Amino acid sequence: MSINSLFSPESVFVSEKTSSEAIFKEVSNKLFDEKCVKEAFFSEILKREKLYPTGIDTSPISENLPNIAVPHTEGEFVNTRLIVPVALKTPVCFKNMIAPDQDLQVKFLFMILNNDPEGQANILAQIMDFLRLTPVSKLQKLFNFTSTDKIYQFMSENFKK
Repeated sequence: MSINSLFSPESVFVSEKTSSEAIFKEVSNKLFDEKCVKEAFFSEILKREKLYPTGIDTSPISENLPNIAVPHTEGEFVNTRLIVPVALKTPVCFKNMIAPDQDLQVKFLFMILNNDPEGQANILAQIMDFLRLTPVSKLQKLFNFTSTDKIYQFMSENFKK
């Protein structure tokens, strides 16, 4: 499988929503229309985020990067294998994956869709490698894009194994 097939130009979003629930609803509806996810996806991603938060503090990589989140749910609620980048116009509160009692202001999501039960951790590891290995100046550009085309182009060109 080519890495670039982890991204689809139709599955990149820029959201003006100001809560994780509103963002999940907006993105879930579009992904459902594209047949990428099943009807229960929205309720399941909400449920999973409450039980297993996905906010990631990026300060160990650089103090100059915004925090991110990697929301996902079980494979039975998705129809494909994709990373769905979601740029947020306004930072939104997510709970920290490592310290769930801590709130993080998140500016970018890498939503994981994975219908391969063995592959969830693999995609998360690839995202973490991408963050660790991509120069901070390039990541800053990505996290400031407000065009889905630019985000898709950036991810297609820079997300490598």
